[in-house]
Amino acid sequence: MKKTFISAAAVLAFAAAAHADELSDIQSQARQLRDQNAAMTRRLADLEKRQKALETQKPVTINPVDAMAADLPYKAAVKAKAPENDDLCIKGICVYGNIDMGVTYQNHGAPLSPLAVGPLDYLVSKNSNGAYFGAGPNQLSTSFIGLRGKQEIADNLYAVFNLQTQFDPASGSTSSGIGSVAQNNGLTAAQQNAFSDSSKAGQMFNNAAYFGLSSPTFGTLTMGRQSALSSDLVTNYDALGGANAFSLLTYQGGNGGGGDTEDRIYDNSFEYRVNVGPVRFAAETQLRNGGNSGTGNAFEGDVGFDYMGFSIDFLGGKIYDAVSASPLSAAQVSAANALGLATGNGQVAGNVSDNTVFQVGARYTIGAWKLFAGYEHIDFANPNNPLAPGAFLDGGYILTNPNNANFPNDKILQTAWIGVKYSVTSTLDVTGSYYHEWQNAFAATGSANAGCSTVVSSQCSGALDAVSLVVDWRFARHMDMYAGAMWSQVQNGLANGFLQTNGTPGNTGNKANSVDPGIGLRYQF
Repeated sequence: MKKTFISAAAVLAFAAAAHADELSDIQSQARQLRDQNAAMTRRLADLEKRQKALETQKPVTINPVDAMAADLPYKAAVKAKAPENDDLCIKGICVYGNIDMGVTYQNHGAPLSPLAVGPLDYLVSKNSNGAYFGAGPNQLSTSFIGLRGKQEIADNLYAVFNLQTQFDPASGSTSSGIGSVAQNNGLTAAQQNAFSDSSKAGQMFNNAAYFGLSSPTFGTLTMGRQSALSSDLVTNYDALGGANAFSLLTYQGGNGGGGDTEDRIYDNSFEYRVNVGPVRFAAETQLRNGGNSGTGNAFEGDVGFDYMGFSIDFLGGKIYDAVSASPLSAAQVSAANALGLATGNGQVAGNVSDNTVFQVGARYTIGAWKLFAGYEHIDFANPNNPLAPGAFLDGGYILTNPNNANFPNDKILQTAWIGVKYSVTSTLDVTGSYYHEWQNAFAATGSANAGCSTVVSSQCSGALDAVSLVVDWRFARHMDMYAGAMWSQVQNGLANGFLQTNGTPGNTGNKANSVDPGIGLRYQF
């Protein structure tokens, strides 16, 4: 009996202990489930908040100009997506592009170039001479194909990239401004086709090849080949930004490149952008290639803000060993051959300078009206690091005849512009712009041309004026039709070497001018 009682007590004690362990396990699991439930509730509330914000966000329309140089907190790769859009995207990676083609007439022009970004003399140029009528590619915008991506890699942290190539839809050629310059080596101005120096030099991704990290809170860091901050500013504060045929700032290129168009896009670059409330900050640097290279160090900084439909940005920058390429004369071609310099993808001449740039741009939106204005001041000085013959340029081109002494006194080039865009309807815009550019006389003190204000030298003071008017009708979701014209005129020092100023047809003494009415269609996707 005693043994039976002891056994029963032991069984009872074991059962009680087992029950206590089970109860403890259940209590622990219950606490874990409650904690998980609380965490899931907080996560659900956060997701619902973000969903509501996205659902109430207005659809975002990005035009080709914004895709190339967005004034949003991030560039094209981190474009906000509109709800129910028809972007060509898979898992955050999108194909996008633009094709622009039409016809144009120029009273003073040059033959069509298959390589230049602006393949015609849309702005009056040195070789603008006889009339031209024919195909007008890339008038309102530059044709391009791109691949961009934005993928969330952590909570509110995104990996981004953007690859983009510009081309001429008339020929299918990849844009190569320096190539269009080299194509005219050894030719007189009257024999040349249209050409324009550019940062796009036939590279596989000639307009963008960058990647980075983006956070709505901490900003965006991108690195690779990307547009200069100065290019972004003039594009986004120009009523006709991106229009080769109708914008002085776009066609000329040097305004966006801090003085030289080859620096409108930076290689070896690092850029950081961040928004703090209504204020935005940005900084960018290009690191030189080293050695005898036309890719020099560059530094730019920007600060801007938005308030009640008003936007403004201020920018300052310094660019070293900037190059402005030009065709070799017949004599220079022979001399280059005699020196046995490398030919690369082609040889060119060019002025070399160290440039200091300041810009300010403003925009105000009120109802159907958008008002634009801007100012730029560029100081050109002889380079502290002169380039030697054979220097390497973008796209594998060779600078055989560098001019490191073109600025005995600093050249000061100033540009001011105003513009207005009126939305007649939600699909019809009318835009007008006026541009004025002027330079000082910078010939050597005591020289024959010191203080000159005629066409006798490019170092004389001079001015450029351009007026544009464009009508753009978006008659379908991805298609628009446009018509426009730009009248442009140079005089005195800025007209030096122009065919119209030296006794050829259309001679106007110290002035040269051109007008380029054109119409076209544009497909965007």
